[in-house]
Amino acid sequence: MRSLLLVLLLPFTLPAQETLAARAERYLVDLLRLDTSNLPGNETIVAQYIAREMQQHSIPCELLGGDPQRMNIICRLAGGKEKRPLLIMAHSDVVPIEPKLWTVPAFEAVRKDGFIYGRGAVDTKNLLAAQMAILVELKRSGAKLNRDIILLSEADEEAGSTGIQWLIRNAWDKIDAEYALNEGGAQTATADGTRVYQVQTSEKIPTRMILTARGAAGHGSLPRKDNAVAHLADAISKLVRAYQPVSLNTTTRRYFREMAKLSEYAWLQPHLAALEDPKTRQQTANEIGDRDMELDAALRTTVSPTMLRAGMKVNVIPNQAEAQIDVRRLPNETKEGVYARFRQIINDPAIEVLPDPGQEMPATEPSSLTTDLYKAMESVFAREGGKSVTIPYMSRGATDGAFLRAKGMAVYGVPVFLRNGAESRAHGNDERILLTTLHEGTALLKKVIEAVALAP
Repeated sequence: MRSLLLVLLLPFTLPAQETLAARAERYLVDLLRLDTSNLPGNETIVAQYIAREMQQHSIPCELLGGDPQRMNIICRLAGGKEKRPLLIMAHSDVVPIEPKLWTVPAFEAVRKDGFIYGRGAVDTKNLLAAQMAILVELKRSGAKLNRDIILLSEADEEAGSTGIQWLIRNAWDKIDAEYALNEGGAQTATADGTRVYQVQTSEKIPTRMILTARGAAGHGSLPRKDNAVAHLADAISKLVRAYQPVSLNTTTRRYFREMAKLSEYAWLQPHLAALEDPKTRQQTANEIGDRDMELDAALRTTVSPTMLRAGMKVNVIPNQAEAQIDVRRLPNETKEGVYARFRQIINDPAIEVLPDPGQEMPATEPSSLTTDLYKAMESVFAREGGKSVTIPYMSRGATDGAFLRAKGMAVYGVPVFLRNGAESRAHGNDERILLTTLHEGTALLKKVIEAVALAP
């Protein structure tokens, strides 16, 4: 099913002198109050909201998708035809919440201590609000653009990526662009005040699997050597303890080189040469990983047991036990190769290793570090003042950008929102963003967009 923009546009009056920051804040508050928890998603309510707001500024939008309740939206700000379009994108769905674990209502955009709280405040309605505000600002100011700017808000990023896949199959010409700016970047500050702008140019691939152990059922009073629970526990332990193979790509090689220049990571410098040598790479990576989990995740496929299911009563030995494993594999590894290696590590005929049916993400090459957009980000971030470094980054998490990279588009996770200390509440309880972070990040994103889209 395909539905074009058929939204009733309600009368609405904008504040006469609304600033970019105020507009982004208003949009974020409104978006956070729209519950698009996935499942079920219900992303159409966000698409309709965006359409109403963009209509106030004569920016054309289309609602597109295969499910009337889960529509994507595409808005296009026309520019010159000297260059191919720039795509700015953010998903409209959010992960579910556990209300009892939140100290504030998750869908009321509560303001407290300089923060706005709400599911999606970090992942990723903050980015969507900023993109909407910038598109309107460019339109209102009459900016002369050398290319079209396409705003895309896709449905179902958090579960099945059905939104982006539908668009690629059915409406590719409407989102086809030279570059895309997406979620996935990270901005942090070191102890000495250096701003670290980590531009996501690659991402690991979710390769979730199920381990199933089988044995004979029996009474709990008689221990059995074929106890399915014991076999499963042993298999999990073997996987978690095993050091996975190490591999570098263009993104991670540059990432480690730049990180080693930071004072907090000076200890990494002596390890760089050994990482490049196949004879010493594995042992060196093991030493690095034992010291820093984040660096370890950039070097190899990771394994995290997350869910267990076995038994019905404490005195009954079950004949089957099951574990779900969240595996994030390196882009240059195949899932078949990972499964084969895990079976070898477990080395137990009582254990079956099978794929967990669900979201499938493509493996892709990293986006180039020499495009005009990447170089523009380096220049924009360097002009922000103070010490700074721009670093390409392979994210542990997955995004819909992988599907666009698979089509040949250069996709970058843009690092415009400064992380609040060591805090990362994406998918967590009491998700929140500082208002100053939202305002500053929106202004920074506008500079990046202008650097590649304004006509000279």
